[in-house]
Amino acid sequence: MSQSPKTAEAILTRAWMQRGPLACLLWPLSLLFALLIRLRRAAFALGLKQSTRLPVPVIVVGNVFIGGTGKTPFAIWLIEALRAAGYTPGLISRGYGGRQSSAADGSEVREVDAGSKAREVGDEPLLIALRTACPVVVGRRRVAAAQHLLAAHPQVDVIVSDDGLQHYALGRDIEIVLSDARGAGNGWLLPAGPLREPATRRRDFSVVNLPAGAAPPSGAFAMILHGETAQQLADPSQQMRLAAIAGKGRIAAVAGIGNPARFFTTLRQAGLSFAEVALPDHHDYSDNPFAALTQQVILITEKDAVKCKAIEAIKNDPRIWVVPVTARIDGVLAEHIVEKLRERPTA
Repeated sequence: MSQSPKTAEAILTRAWMQRGPLACLLWPLSLLFALLIRLRRAAFALGLKQSTRLPVPVIVVGNVFIGGTGKTPFAIWLIEALRAAGYTPGLISRGYGGRQSSAADGSEVREVDAGSKAREVGDEPLLIALRTACPVVVGRRRVAAAQHLLAAHPQVDVIVSDDGLQHYALGRDIEIVLSDARGAGNGWLLPAGPLREPATRRRDFSVVNLPAGAAPPSGAFAMILHGETAQQLADPSQQMRLAAIAGKGRIAAVAGIGNPARFFTTLRQAGLSFAEVALPDHHDYSDNPFAALTQQVILITEKDAVKCKAIEAIKNDPRIWVVPVTARIDGVLAEHIVEKLRERPTA
């Protein structure tokens, strides 16, 4: 009997956390992947591939560990920190989970606003646009997306590139690498390990998404995600503290994000007990997984909510409550980022 994609993904994810038989079997392919990474970077360094510099500074936010490390809440924090420092930020993204470009060269871009659909622009860019009211443009080619953003919003004076570490065609002024409690896994590159690039790749700042009270590695900044309240999906004006949900009946927690365990940990830290339902990252919810649940309360992430709001069979389910999270990071990081931006030569 063949394994389902979800089962196969779980097996591979476990293998990536240790150097066991499956990881060792895949290790030769990791050597080939490492060679391809070096050749691609060398092509840009030698000018064989062109890297475009924009007239405004670019901050790239990404991770080398495949899957979710908290880039979306960090991007929201970064946009707010830049605004507080007097900047007018805009954001570009691949728009993972949205419809692919119809242009043959992948140059089509889409602007994201409150009326956009997650299936068209991606769940994460839509969430960022809704939370920040920041100009957001998605596209497979980051340079085309950034140029469109600047043309449409000439007031933007700094661009945040979400999940853009490996997109060297776009020049960057600051690189911020996110990780979480999983660290570098077994330390090997894909497919034997979880890394897109070596864990030692250069960066300007390291941010680690950690549970409350945990200390980051030396030289890194800790990011703590706080979620203290929930709002009803059908009627967001209805809100209650997470601690109060415990008395509302049996609870299920559903997450279709890169690292569902992180969401579940947040809920446990609020004192909740619940049944866990972990779905694949960017799950589209067309199968309505809530229909089979018998719990009186269902808790979901904001990222999942932007998709659920567009589905008739789900959006009016009174059992579903959304748990927004906010990133808290040492303010010194914002100061360092602004200081580095001010060092950029003006055109």
